[in-house]
Amino acid sequence: MTSDTPSGKAAGSQVSLGTLSGLMGYHIAQAAVTTYIAFDEHIGKPFGLRKVEFSLLMLLLANGPLTPRQLAGTLTLTAPTLTLLLDRLQERGLLRRERNPSDGRSQHIVLTARGRRVADDSAAAAGPMERGLQARLSRAEHAMLIELLCRLTGSTPPR
Repeated sequence: MTSDTPSGKAAGSQVSLGTLSGLMGYHIAQAAVTTYIAFDEHIGKPFGLRKVEFSLLMLLLANGPLTPRQLAGTLTLTAPTLTLLLDRLQERGLLRRERNPSDGRSQHIVLTARGRRVADDSAAAAGPMERGLQARLSRAEHAMLIELLCRLTGSTPPR
């Protein structure tokens, strides 16, 4: 005798996704849950970083000083949201705002020594996280997934 759930399906039976089975948004959201859990375990909790904070630190680590406009555009953030994010990271001593030496009207966002250490350490922690996620895909599938997601967002795939 099986136990029925309120939906009338037997407990443990496969639930039909119906229309959801063909919706990209549903599958992207499901994949996001998996990646968010991995992020929280490897980077979020150990370093006290949110996903967007980690992304910002990685951009500064890869590029050196960037303008708020460059960061906002790359991270798709509004100016007020970026300002709050920069304030939070500056309060933690991870970055500082400096006047642009070639144009005193604009600012550069620069990693502090502490920010560079956190960025380096969290980048290293991203390796095992990515390897765990990539283990579910072949190399070709991984490359295809990155390319397809870039196409979906209208960005250029990395080379």
